Amino acid sequence: MASITIRKLDDSVKAKLRVRAAQNGRSMEEEARTILEEVVTNPASSRPRGNMAERIRGLFEPLGGVELEIPPRSVNTRRIPDFTGPEYGPAEDE
Repeated sequence: MASITIRKLDDSVKAKLRVRAAQNGRSMEEEARTILEEVVTNPASSRPRGNMAERIRGLFEPLGGVELEIPPRSVNTRRIPDFTGPEYGPAEDE
């Protein structure tokens, strides 16, 4: 069996590894070994699939959807601006 040393490991990562190992009833070394084995053995399963919208939909879809009423479009819902007043200066064709 080979062994490795991991240098420059952030203290917060080490603390989280310690907590995770304790939750799983393992030593930190055994927990790190298990994590590495899972990621190296099944690399596709550890990566998120699809684009962000698909992943968000996948998270919330089991909770049910929200149907929003889409208001109908109406013609001329806003006024067309009038730039013919003297405050806008002379027209280009003058």
